[in-house]
Amino acid sequence: MKKYFSGYKVKKILCLLFFAGILFLTVFIHEKDIVYAESGLSHVESNMTHGAGTTEERTNKEGPGTAESAEDLQELNIANTVTVTYNDGNGTLNGALRILLTLTLIAIAPSLIIMLTSFTRIIIVLHFTRAALNTQSAPPNNVIIGLALFLTFFIMQPTISSIYTEAIVPFEAGELDQEEALKAAAVPIRQFMYPHTQERDVRLFLDVSRTEWDGTNLDDIPFSVLVPSFIISELRTAFMIGFLLYIPFIVIDMVVASTLMSMGMMMLPPTTISMPFKILLFVLADGWYWVIGSLVRTFY
Repeated sequence: MKKYFSGYKVKKILCLLFFAGILFLTVFIHEKDIVYAESGLSHVESNMTHGAGTTEERTNKEGPGTAESAEDLQELNIANTVTVTYNDGNGTLNGALRILLTLTLIAIAPSLIIMLTSFTRIIIVLHFTRAALNTQSAPPNNVIIGLALFLTFFIMQPTISSIYTEAIVPFEAGELDQEEALKAAAVPIRQFMYPHTQERDVRLFLDVSRTEWDGTNLDDIPFSVLVPSFIISELRTAFMIGFLLYIPFIVIDMVVASTLMSMGMMMLPPTTISMPFKILLFVLADGWYWVIGSLVRTFY
C-alpha cells in the first residue's frame, strides 16, 4: 500500500509539473506577442530582421502573395526551380534533374532486374532445388537471392557492357540526345530477350493487342509485347527445369515410403527418413555444381 501511494504521489507531481510548463509557455508566447505588437513588427518581419538574413541573401525577393502572373512567381521562387539545359541540343542535363532521374531509376531497378534479366529463371530454379531437398529454410532466402543476383550479373554482363558503350558513353559525350540514348540502350536488352522468348507467347500478346507482325523482323515487335512474352517464356522454362530436378528426389521418397510400409512403420513420416538420403545424394553428385552450371548454360 505504501508503494502504491508513493507511486500515486509521483504521478501527481509529474502531472502538476507538466501543466505548470504548459502555463509558463502560454504566458511566454503571449508576452512575446505583446512585445511585437508594441514594436510594430510581425513574426515574419522579426524573423527577417533577426537571424533570417538580409533581403539580398533571401531566396524570395518579395513577400508571399505579391506574384500576379506565372512569370512573377518564377522570379520570386528562384531557388525552387528545376531546369533542363540542352546546350545547343547536345542533351546535357541540369544537376537537379540528374538526381531526379537517378532516384527514379533506383525506384524501378528491382522491377527491371526481375523482369528484363535472367533473375526470374534463376530464382525459381533455386527455389525448386531447395523444395526438392525438403530442407525447409536451408539455404536461407538471403543466400538464394544473393546467389541469384550475382549469377544474373554474370549472365547479363555482356548486355550491360553493350548498353554502356552504345548508349551511356555517347550520351555523356553529347553525341546522342535522350530519346536516341534510350533507343540505343533498348537494343542490347531486346537482343538478350529474343533467343529466350517463344514465338507462341509473342503471338498471344500480339493477338490480344491486335498488332500486326510479319513474323520475320524481330525489331517490329513492340517492347510492350516483348517484355510479357519474355516473362512467360522464362516462367515456363524455369518450371520445366524444376520438374526435372524433382524426379530423382521423388524416387527416393517413393523408395523410403515403400520400405517403411513394408516394415509396418505407418506412423513415421517418410519425409523425415528420406531427407538425409536426399542430402547425401545431392552432396555425392556435387549437385550445386551441376544445377548452377546447367542453369547458366541455358543462357548461352
